[in-house]
Amino acid sequence: MWDEVRISPVEIAMPGGVGLTLRAYRLASELTPTEVVADEDDPFEARDRAAAARAAEEAGVVDDFSALVAEGDSGTRSERKTDGTITTEDGEVVDEPDAADFAEEAEEAEEEAPEDEEVPIFLSHRGKLLAFKTPESLTSFIRSGAPHDLAQLDTWATVAERVQSSDVDPKPDDRYELDLVVENLRGGHDTWDLPLLINAGEVARDLGHALHLKPVILALAPGSPLDDLDESLRSAESGGMGGFFGRRKLRKIGAQQASLGWRSIIGKISAAVDWRD
Repeated sequence: MWDEVRISPVEIAMPGGVGLTLRAYRLASELTPTEVVADEDDPFEARDRAAAARAAEEAGVVDDFSALVAEGDSGTRSERKTDGTITTEDGEVVDEPDAADFAEEAEEAEEEAPEDEEVPIFLSHRGKLLAFKTPESLTSFIRSGAPHDLAQLDTWATVAERVQSSDVDPKPDDRYELDLVVENLRGGHDTWDLPLLINAGEVARDLGHALHLKPVILALAPGSPLDDLDESLRSAESGGMGGFFGRRKLRKIGAQQASLGWRSIIGKISAAVDWRD
């Protein structure tokens, strides 16, 4: 059934307990973003608002400057039409758009358009991950008709109709042990469990994006120290010469810094869990 509906049961061990939930992957265009209650004092939200205000102000300055340049070139007051043509007060055309410029701008806009990529979505509601401690409680919730983000999937009705508690048995690749990450990192490079840490990075990224946990997204973003750690772990796990160099690089990464970074990530994720048992 899970293969048919393209949804998977997931088990995540966290400091607060072992939780069962559901996860799916869909194209971003097929999903309505989860409703999140934003904290008015969230520094990330404040920074985004400030950046948007600066961008709007800079755009206005550029437009004003362009108008002044056009007016100076014509020697009189001029006006830019919606098609890009600039005319004087007397209606004289002083500048016309170049077709090549339009083609180039359209091509650039097409290149900058974001690709419709596959993104994770969990059994969540209002920015909170819904977690259950038993298959029976998860199954009961699925059948209850309570609101959640997975309800928008076209296969959800099949899940609600057919699911049995015996179906809630995550595959080994869908079991994650976030509760062991910090302790494992503190043990030092020689004791690091590579599959444990790699899998933790995968589910943390999924949860960060699905629940819009900006601190988690930033902490694991490309180029961040924890992303470098993840790349080194994967190289070391691959074996061969790549594994040799990956292990050498791992020894240059501070165990204390890595454990502190992951402690913060797990704290953010744990705070976004809504235990429903």
